Amino acid sequence: MDRPALSAYPPVERWDDWEEYDAKAWPKRVRRRYRLVPTTCFNCEAGCGLLAYVDKDSGEVRRFEGNPEHPGSRGRNCAKGPATLNQMYDPERILHPLHRVGDRGDGKWEQVGWEEALEDIAGRIGKALAEGRHDEIMYHVGRPGEDGFVERVLRAWGVDGHNSHTNICSSGARTGYAMWMGYDRPSADFAHARFILLLSAQLESGHYFNPHAQRIIEARQGGAQVATIDPRLSNTASMSDFWLSPWPGTEAAMLLAIASRLLEWDAVDHDFVRRWVNWEDSLQARAPDRDPTYENFVDLLKETYRPYTLDYAAEETGVEIERIEAVAKGIAAAGHRFASHTWRAAGSGNLGGWQVARCLFFLHVLTGSVGTRGGTSPSAWDKFKPEHWNTPPPSNQWNELIWPNEFPLSHYEMSYLLPHFLKERRGRLEVYFTRVYNPVWTNPDGFTWLEMLKDTERVGLHVALSPTWSETAWFADYILPMGVGSERHDTMSYETHAGRWLGFRQPVLRVAGERDGQSFERTYQANPGEVWEENEFWIDLSWRIDPDGKLGVRRWFESPEDPTRPVSVDEYYGWMFNHSVPGLPEQAEKEGLTPLAYMRKYGAFEIDRNRYELNETPASADQPGVERDGKRLSGFTSPSHLLEWHSDTLREWGWEEVSVPTYVKSHVYWRNLDLEGNERILVPIFRLPTLIHTRSGNAKYLYEISHGHPLWINPVDADQLGFETGDLIRITTQIGHFVMRAWRTEGLRPGVVAASHHMGRWRLEEAMGNERWSSALVDIRQTESGWMLRHRAGIEPFRSEDPDSERIWWRDPGVHQNLTFPVNPDPVSGMHAWHQPVRLALAEPDDRYGDVYVDTTRSHRLYQERMADTRPGPGPDGLRRPRWLTRPLPPAPEAYLV
Repeated sequence: MDRPALSAYPPVERWDDWEEYDAKAWPKRVRRRYRLVPTTCFNCEAGCGLLAYVDKDSGEVRRFEGNPEHPGSRGRNCAKGPATLNQMYDPERILHPLHRVGDRGDGKWEQVGWEEALEDIAGRIGKALAEGRHDEIMYHVGRPGEDGFVERVLRAWGVDGHNSHTNICSSGARTGYAMWMGYDRPSADFAHARFILLLSAQLESGHYFNPHAQRIIEARQGGAQVATIDPRLSNTASMSDFWLSPWPGTEAAMLLAIASRLLEWDAVDHDFVRRWVNWEDSLQARAPDRDPTYENFVDLLKETYRPYTLDYAAEETGVEIERIEAVAKGIAAAGHRFASHTWRAAGSGNLGGWQVARCLFFLHVLTGSVGTRGGTSPSAWDKFKPEHWNTPPPSNQWNELIWPNEFPLSHYEMSYLLPHFLKERRGRLEVYFTRVYNPVWTNPDGFTWLEMLKDTERVGLHVALSPTWSETAWFADYILPMGVGSERHDTMSYETHAGRWLGFRQPVLRVAGERDGQSFERTYQANPGEVWEENEFWIDLSWRIDPDGKLGVRRWFESPEDPTRPVSVDEYYGWMFNHSVPGLPEQAEKEGLTPLAYMRKYGAFEIDRNRYELNETPASADQPGVERDGKRLSGFTSPSHLLEWHSDTLREWGWEEVSVPTYVKSHVYWRNLDLEGNERILVPIFRLPTLIHTRSGNAKYLYEISHGHPLWINPVDADQLGFETGDLIRITTQIGHFVMRAWRTEGLRPGVVAASHHMGRWRLEEAMGNERWSSALVDIRQTESGWMLRHRAGIEPFRSEDPDSERIWWRDPGVHQNLTFPVNPDPVSGMHAWHQPVRLALAEPDDRYGDVYVDTTRSHRLYQERMADTRPGPGPDGLRRPRWLTRPLPPAPEAYLV
């Protein structure tokens, strides 16, 4: 008898009516009927597909599993995806709009209606626009989880008001990649690689962890080798063939030693380098007295990198010669099938860290593994950006609170310096939105953010768009509850492999209800409480900013069917899927569906596969392109449309000494520290695989898995300093100190200590201000020069609608270390350099676990010192910034002129 093939997933044709037994009811056989609705996870940037199991009897979501129709994640998820259920039904989430009464930070709130909030906020924005105060409107986002919707809104308002978290995240690596190829992200074809080099924790937490990890494992199963460069023994390093643990900040020296070996061994794809590197311009810039021949360029490369010997790299990094050489041989043998990745790590930890990505990509240039099968491509080749309906023109504004003259090459907005700019009276904010962003907790120097947010003169109205409490939302005027990943509309696409896809996030309860015949005008009518979604919020807010159309805003939000009402999300995404996603209308028609209905059914669409060597494709009519062998080819998006070893941009903007891939010694350079004494390097940026910045505080199961926050310290250092596991340690930074417990481990090199980026959440009230699953109850008091934070209680069981809240058994909320880090902007990339030179000592008698002290007066002085290291614009032709260099919400070309 034929038996149906086993499958991990219900077939698509049964998603609208799926029946199975309730596992929790075992041993009773209780049938459950579900409607399965696809959506997109929002618990990291990978954009993996989810299936919501909506109970047909109760109308509630029972669980989330992977969406097998999603081309990136292919039905697989990490722990963070199913945790969306915890976030939806968190008993402490904010379900209704809240408005502050009393002073900011006093913790007094009243529930208001959406209409009241919209009218108040819109009135303030409309007045500012009418009075020409465009720079006083700012939208500040962390993880956007969408691609272009809000930028369109800000364009419609005519403001240069987009701020992001990029310069505390990835601007170091972005700058390194951009200076090579114009594109500022890599896209590794891991699945087909023969050798993989990671400066990341790609098997557990890096961008884009789950889709990348699947493909790395596939490559390993096919015989590929993996090398990981990380001072810490991450889960990824532990699963690698090679773990190289260098001194933080010396990674570029190692990479250039590998480049030098490739040149010495002639393991170079000369055809590729000759064809696609700007060798003629580079030779003219670096050795103008030499004949302009390719052979002379290769000689110049060899001379430039000859000092980077294996002996030098081993001495500088502390990694054995044999390991470095083994990695070099692996790369040479892999040739075109060499893949790599870095995103944060060294690029985000160190001043000059952007050169690490530049040096890493140099290895691809030499081996010709750029855009090849098994190699590494520009991200834009594998990421799809759909067009948005009725897109407004760019504004003529340039907001120097976001794009200051001191950082003309930054990637991107200098967001973490905002409170210092306002302290210097560079401007003020009338309306300040924070969305998926918690700067008081996430950013360095968080108490300076607290001071800014409490000051109603500097920030007129703070609107926190958030489904939960947070350290930042506590200091807002409005907290407006926006949906978690399963409660709103967005499109997402990321460079997970050598192909393009588009994911569609949708509010699953609304979609399930509509399939059952219900009708909703707004998503908050279907979500829990009055939880809304950003897209409809922005549309309705914009309508109220300009109700009569006199400001020129309303016309961008009028329905194409009926201009007397706002556009609906169905109209908006219906246009997008009809007009800007190649192949989608045709595929939908085969199933008798509209493109929108197709995306609601499947949750994702695969656009194409096997995207390799796109630099060799003919340039379109609207592309500048580059001439090669008599043909105009697409090339890259750098100024020359070639891969730029020497960057004229860096030279012209005052950075000639770093205009080629080179090694920049870090601000935590190990030889400058008193390692015989108590100075060490703190690595504070590694992530725990199951936590989500500050968005996992309301996911009980994730915190049950990850709830410890020790200071990692090698036994060599612990013995020298007299530390045992569990001892309270005072860690002193340049502006303060914090107190946490030691954990002796051989999982990182001596001379380096580490503490996870996650943990350390806090609240000021017993039952408000943060999630009790994850936060400490604290006191904060202001001192003459700064602030002191002290724990009153750790995590404890509490009563709620969820009986699990009374079963909490973990107690450690962690320590908020970021408060004690001064801002430390790289003068080129603008990246905040996270690594810290610290002094370690046993805690003093009055110290308690979790104590944090910060001198904000000193933090501002250090900010001023860092600003003195910048080389401000304008640059050539009076430009604020090179026009070719990407930025969010680019204004009109004339706005670039000072």
